Amino acid sequence: MMHTLKSKRELEQIKKACRVVAEVLATLSSELTEGMSTTDLDNRAYELTLKFGAQPAFKGYHGYPATLCVSVNEEVVHGIPDGRIIRNGDIVGIDFGVSIDGWFGDSAVTIPVGSISKEAKQLVETTKECLDRAIDCCVPGNRLGDIGYAVQSLAESRGYGVVREFVGHGIGRALHEEPQIPNYGKKGSGIILEPGMVLAIEPMITAGSHRVKVLKNNWTAVTVDGSLAAHFEHTVAITDQGPVILTDRSAL
Repeated sequence: MMHTLKSKRELEQIKKACRVVAEVLATLSSELTEGMSTTDLDNRAYELTLKFGAQPAFKGYHGYPATLCVSVNEEVVHGIPDGRIIRNGDIVGIDFGVSIDGWFGDSAVTIPVGSISKEAKQLVETTKECLDRAIDCCVPGNRLGDIGYAVQSLAESRGYGVVREFVGHGIGRALHEEPQIPNYGKKGSGIILEPGMVLAIEPMITAGSHRVKVLKNNWTAVTVDGSLAAHFEHTVAITDQGPVILTDRSAL
């Protein structure tokens, strides 16, 4: 089911949750350094979430055990914080969501640690650019397929893989709502985008094969060929004035 915002009041309510997501991710991005563990990051995120008066959206969701998903290098998404030590040269994907008063926000960022390889740098930059191009498509009258096409056409033109198994989603009164938002697709296809829709758009791009497998913990997805992966996500509201990035960290 998809919740469409019906008033400025509802927009302000979801903005409140999204601002917490942005604040926490900005703090984690500034504090992340080599020698930290993925568990350190998770504990810090939980502490900050409660400080802001929010609840972790992921913890307990279908049995997920942590506040964050922390995915390092070849891990694509849903990496469980497990004490892994973060090293110089790693790229660390942090996916995070909260709820406040029944409204949800969700965002992800991939953070370079220390001196990373040229290959890793180009992958991270392209994945972020894929997200930016997808957001540019979020205007009334465009179609859902335009978002996936924007991601796929850019990523594949540069030789990268586009993950198929995991997709973006609607968000609002639930963490995951309709519609599903693939990072691939045909321009001009799918439902028409309308004011009031709120979408969590999240390109997951690999430096090699687009194929992934899920580890024995039943959560962590990794590239089948061990290639690097990057992940960016924003919660975006579609308005008559264009897309509004609710989880924007740039103004913090």
